[in-house]
This record gives sequence, structure tokens and C-alpha cells, in this order.
Amino acid sequence: MNFESRKYVLIVAVMAISVIFLLRLFWIQVVDDKWKASAASMAERKITDYPARGFIYDRKGRLLVANTPVYDLMMVPREVKPFDTASFATLIGVPLDDLRQRMAEARRYSVYKPSVIEKQITATQFAAISVHLHHYPGFYGQSRTLRTYPPRVAAHLLGYLSEVDARKVAQDPYYKSGDVIGVGGLEQYYEEELRGRRGVRYVLVDVHNNIKGSFKDGIYDTLALEGNDLYTGIDLDMQRLGERLMRNKKGSIVALDPKTGEVLCLVSSPTYDPELLVGRVRNTNYGMLQRDSIKPLFDRALQAQYPPGSIFKIVQSLIALDEGVITTHTGFPCNKSLVGCHNHPNAGSIEQAIQFSCNPYFYQVFHRIVERDLDKKSRFRDAAIGLGEWETRVRSFGLGAKPNLDLPSLKGGNIPGPSYYDRKYGKERWAFSTIYSASIGQGEVLTVPIQMANLAAIFANKGWYYDPHVVRAVGEPDSVQSRYREKHVVAVAPHWFDNIQEGMRRVVHETGGTARRARIDSITVCGKTGTAENPHGEDHAVFICFAPMENPRIAMAVYVENSGGGGRWAAPIASLLMEQYLTDTIKRPQVMKDLLEMDLIAQEKFYVKKPKKPRRR
Repeated sequence: MNFESRKYVLIVAVMAISVIFLLRLFWIQVVDDKWKASAASMAERKITDYPARGFIYDRKGRLLVANTPVYDLMMVPREVKPFDTASFATLIGVPLDDLRQRMAEARRYSVYKPSVIEKQITATQFAAISVHLHHYPGFYGQSRTLRTYPPRVAAHLLGYLSEVDARKVAQDPYYKSGDVIGVGGLEQYYEEELRGRRGVRYVLVDVHNNIKGSFKDGIYDTLALEGNDLYTGIDLDMQRLGERLMRNKKGSIVALDPKTGEVLCLVSSPTYDPELLVGRVRNTNYGMLQRDSIKPLFDRALQAQYPPGSIFKIVQSLIALDEGVITTHTGFPCNKSLVGCHNHPNAGSIEQAIQFSCNPYFYQVFHRIVERDLDKKSRFRDAAIGLGEWETRVRSFGLGAKPNLDLPSLKGGNIPGPSYYDRKYGKERWAFSTIYSASIGQGEVLTVPIQMANLAAIFANKGWYYDPHVVRAVGEPDSVQSRYREKHVVAVAPHWFDNIQEGMRRVVHETGGTARRARIDSITVCGKTGTAENPHGEDHAVFICFAPMENPRIAMAVYVENSGGGGRWAAPIASLLMEQYLTDTIKRPQVMKDLLEMDLIAQEKFYVKKPKKPRRR
């Protein structure tokens, strides 16, 4: 081969080798991610900065929910060197088998990306661990925060945090495996406002796993954005007192500011310490609470549905007056052959009927509402017309539908109209005689405690209300939420409310009234007692009220399960809470002592259901 030929062979060989090198370099740098990840892992580490969730305050600026620092122990499998797993398991407080399983899962997930080995280690515990981590390459701590509840109250209202599940990660690109999310209460409803936005830092680490500084002066870093604070209408003192008074009792308390719709107090009892659902013990404690026979996780204020009982009589009164089927001076005898009642004088006016809570009176009132000869050919069609108009008016009070409240998992109760009874009995197969139990708030009529508190606000305001809401402002204390400033007006003329308010005043302050235990010195209280029938035990007591009558500042509903008439326990509980809120003191220590000592839950097991007797409603 001559020189000219060898020259071309050499050129081709050099070119071929160059092409091979270029292709390999392209493969490493562009196509194959593992080489890129390997190079990066030798020089830098990506650290997620979790933002602090927003705080939650009461109406006076006192903390209801704050944050406390914790650490997740992370592992990058590629960086891990052989080590004594038994000693390490003891150091971090994890069973050896669990540690080995978690490390194996981390390797299966990725040898280059960090995985969580142990979550939510307290700052004190991590301080003891961190001084030994230089012996364990590939392990490091990542800071984040957990919730803490300084007053340790309002568990149902506030909610808690839990790790996101796979479904949520798939649905929402914001969340990644291991993130936490609000569950229940304000934590869930205001999750997007509270969570903030996570940030990312790239740092350089040495062979001993120590951070040596930021990567490229932080040009690729993003700042974490803290969550927004929530400013609620809750009165912490009232919330504490409500939970104390309901201890060893089943039921709920909801109090509102009738002028704004702000929730002042929301108690569901039995309750639990919100700190039980924080940190590494959350799952264990949640299981314990879930198995508890008294159901402390069940939110009775928002989810328990009860017949309103005699509370419903004040709604019936307004509708009957506005439709003209009675006047304020209409009287009916207390005819117990129509429906059972307690002993009291005959009611000669609507005010007296409310004062005495006369069942036969309101039986007759509802009869006149439903059957008015609007269809003279069929009493069934006539009843459907009358009940249809009645249903429209009742629903204008916010009943029969879920409240527009800023909390999740609400129930809406039931207001039975013609279509409901058509489904139940068949079309033109029912009339007043079939449905008369609704006249006194029993039968198919169901309400939720939050609706009853709102009903009290409507009577305080003489016919209007704002949607009840817990949070008054987000981000800044003065940034009031405009969506809760829409005034709702009920479908009844406002001048009738004067007569009903007078009847409610008599319930508390006049002889023969059913809520004499709700009186407060120098404050005019308007209220109405009720009994929600309970087929499984002693009936439930309910009391709604507002005060002062002249310029209402608080409206409230109190339910006490398995306790009989509303005047016995529900009325004095409401009275003490109103006194504390309106005067900042309680001047009836004996009433307080009696309520705190009463254990109605313990009494339940000794109760034997007896045949119904006429009772005070």
C-alpha cells in the first residue's frame, strides 16, 4: 500500500473514532439520565424547603394553631456505605426489621433520589441523632413543621394533618409522596390558603455528608412561601367553657354573632385532645379514637341530624301568621286527644302558645296551613298545595339544605315537601292526618345543630341572616371575606317577629315558661326548648336562644343527647355561656358545679326505654 492510500486510511480511522466519541458523549450528556444524576449527586444535593403553614387565631388574636419544627431522616441509597444497621436502628428509635424494609424500599424507588426513612422526628430527638450522622454517609435531616395546639381545644373545628395518599398525588401535581394535607375542619377547607408554597435549595456536600455551601450561589434555588394566617370569629374563652360544660355528655353547642354570622363557639362532645393526632403517634392514636364506643371523632355540631322538636313551633307560628290562617290572638284548647302534651293553661294567643309550648295548639296551626280548601275536589291535592307553600317558606330559613359554612362534611337535614311524601306514600295517598307529626318538629323533619343556631340568629335579627362562617379574614386581620356579606331574608313579613320574640321571652322569664333555668340577672334572654325524640334511649334535649332581646349579640343552639326535656340541661348550659360571653364572668357557681359534675354518658347504660308519656316540650 503506497503512502497516499495509507493517508486516507488514517483519516478515515481518526474520523471514525471521533464520531464514536461524539456519539458516546451525546448519549451520556443528553440521552442517559443516570450519568447526569450521578455527576450531580457527587457535587450537589437537592433539598426541599417546606413552608410553614399559616397560623390560626381566635377573634381576640390568641393562637389556636401554631407550628413546631420537626425533621425527616432522608436517605440517598447511592451514597450509603456499609454500616451497623442495628446500632443505627437504636439511634433513630426504629425497629431493625422496619429499618431494613424502608431502606430496601428506598433502593427500589431510586438509588439517586432521596427517600424518607423516618418521619417527624422532634427537634430534641434529632439533635441527639444529628451528632452521629457523619458516621452514616447517605443519611441527612430535612426540616419541616408540625402543627401544635396551644389551647388544646376545638379539635373538630380545626381538623388535623395527615400524609397524602396515592390518589391525591395522582390528582394534584402540587403534592408528592410524603407530603401532608389538611383533613377535616379548617385545615381541610382552607388547605390551599394555609399550605403556602414549597421551595428548593441546591447545596454542596462533602464526603462526610456535611453541607459546604449553596450550589452556584443559589441561582437555581426557589424560596418557600409561607401559608396565609386565618383569623376566626371563635371566642377562645367561650370555646373552653363550652367543652368543659359538655364533658361527660354527648351533644353539641353552636354560638353565632347574629349581626355578622361569625361562629363564636363550636363544640362537639365527646371531643379529643388535638395534640393526639400530631407526629409519629398520630396513626396509633387515630385508631384508638376510631374504636372508642362514644365516637369522639364524630362531629355532632355539623353531622348529627335530629328532629327539631318544639323549636319548630316558632317557625310554624310565623308561617301561619303570614299566611293569615291565624292571628296573634288566636287561641286553641290544649286537647290531648289530638296529640300528647304536658299540663298547662289553655293558650289564648300565639305568645302564650310559645310560652307553654302547647302541642295541640300547633297541631291545629299546622292543620290550617296544610289543608285550606285550595283544591275543593280533593283533600289530597289540597294538602299537597298547602304543604308545597309551607316547604318553600321553611327552606327560606336555611333548613333542608347544607349550610354555606366554611367547614367540610356538613349534613343538611330534611324538610319534607309534597315530592317527599309522594315518594314515601304514593301520589294523592297522603294528607294532614298522615303527616301531622311535622307540626311539632317530629317525624320526617330533621335539622343539624348549626342550622338551629342560625335559626336563633334569624329570630334575633327579625327575619334575616348572613351565612354562618368560622373565618372572618385570610392573610390579614382586616381582609374580611366578602362572600359572607350577602344578606338572606326569609319569606315571612318582618313585623311578625315581634310577637314571636315576646313568646320566646316568656319561655325564659315568665311563670309556665319551659326554660326558666336559662335566666340571667339583668339580661333579657329569648329562648325555646325542644325535645328530639330518640327511639333508642332517653330523648335528646335542645335549646335555642339569643340575648339581649333589645340588641342581640349572641345566638345559640345547645343539644344534649339522652337528657330529656330541653329546659333541664341544655337551657342552663346555654345560659352560662351567654353570661360568660356578655359579662366576662359567671355569678352562679352552683349551677356551674352541677353541670360539671353531671355525667350523662355514665347514666346511659342504666337507662331502660319506657313507653312514652306526655312530656313538656
